[in-house]
Amino acid sequence: QVHLVESGGGLVQAGGSLRLSCALSGDIFSLDHMGWYRQAPGKQRELVATITPGGAPRYADSVKGRFEISRDTAKNTVNLEANALKPEDTGVYYCTADGRAGHDRDRFEAWGQGTQVTVSS
Repeated sequence: QVHLVESGGGLVQAGGSLRLSCALSGDIFSLDHMGWYRQAPGKQRELVATITPGGAPRYADSVKGRFEISRDTAKNTVNLEANALKPEDTGVYYCTADGRAGHDRDRFEAWGQGTQVTVSS
């Protein structure tokens, strides 16, 4: 079983920055796509950024130029640098990853429990 644990959320003023980290654990054989999603109160979960195994990032239009996603394959981590934060960036941020794990190298898709980001105006 693969577990993801996020950290780094918190309360920040508009214009500030946060660094979110996500650590994966378990019998991981390989990791494919990793990413971050967020869910604001009363809204559906939405994509923030994803990164391919080769390191190619993709961003939601709303965060382009402000957020940066990175991954460390050796450490099984994925990070999100969130800069120039806006009140509309407020929400619970979830990391996700898929790949293969376990003795049989079965495919998995896993999500973390989420970390709260609150941006005050």
